Amino acid sequence: MAAAFSFSPYATLLAAGKTTTHRTGKFVLRYKPYTLELKHVFTIAAGSRSTTPVVLTELEFDGIVGYGEASMPPYLGESHESVQSFLAKVDLSAFNDPFLVEQLLDYVDHIEAGNPAAKASIDIALHDLVGKMIKQPWYRIWGYNPQHTPDTSFTIGIDEPEVVREKVREASPYKILKVKLGLDTDKMMIETIREVTDKPLCVDVNQGWKKKAFALEMAHWLAERGVVFLEQPMPKEQVDDNAWLTERSPIPTIGDEAVQRLPDVQKAYGVYHGINIKLMKCTGMREAHKMAELARALDMKVMLGCMTETSCAISAAAQLSPVVDWADLDGALLIGNDVYQGMLVQEGKVILPPRPGIGISKL
Repeated sequence: MAAAFSFSPYATLLAAGKTTTHRTGKFVLRYKPYTLELKHVFTIAAGSRSTTPVVLTELEFDGIVGYGEASMPPYLGESHESVQSFLAKVDLSAFNDPFLVEQLLDYVDHIEAGNPAAKASIDIALHDLVGKMIKQPWYRIWGYNPQHTPDTSFTIGIDEPEVVREKVREASPYKILKVKLGLDTDKMMIETIREVTDKPLCVDVNQGWKKKAFALEMAHWLAERGVVFLEQPMPKEQVDDNAWLTERSPIPTIGDEAVQRLPDVQKAYGVYHGINIKLMKCTGMREAHKMAELARALDMKVMLGCMTETSCAISAAAQLSPVVDWADLDGALLIGNDVYQGMLVQEGKVILPPRPGIGISKL
């Protein structure tokens, strides 16, 4: 059902940052805009930012509350306004059983096209709710061994050399670093980091390289300097160029912007060695799980990534971490105003809390 306010009061409510609540059958849906403050200005090939808008959700059924989140970095095209507008259209009155996860999330997905982060906020909250109802974390429901979680990388954004050195020193607990590239400072970034540490690196170009010959030259240069994989080296539209590079690259290539949802996994086969799964791209845990299974069936590498998020969405994604090759789940570590406690990182390794659902509690 639609929220009980017109667009003008809705805009006023949004500006005030208040929680919106509406009953939808036996479910109660609440959502609230929030702004994440980054500890450092975050720069990638596409631009810089110091904040990320999110919407925090709660889905209640029979007195049990599941938590969810939508995070909207600029390239997704979503915003506080668009997410709240979408959530106002969610009507779960036809569903009296939270365990009908497939049917319920199919309904949410078909309310209207797009809106993957908004949809993920419902998906995560529903998974948290169901896990709490049966008193089990999702990694156990999926049958995953929490001892098999990988190390998570820690992201170093593009910056001046001294700031890069400072960020690397701050990342001392982490065993692998993820470096943002894609500008004319690429070699400086790697050489500066190598002045401070010899840890393995992975790099994310965010579509910054445009020529395949240059990309191959850089792949060889990076491989010689301890880089273990190369994420989204060229624009996703350059399918043939990315496939050409993958065939020749000395290190694995990973599709990120090119791989949004489940149908994109099959399309990425032969174009990249692996895929980067993010809940905010693919509408949440349900589809992320399917993407991981399909990629494994195709013998592709699997990376589990994130946006700048609170520990809510990070912990939700981490439920999949025991079955991936690489994890980049540092989104909550990059902000200074988290509102949840959940997945932990100990000596660089992802630690899944035994709490039910997605494993979080409010701070």
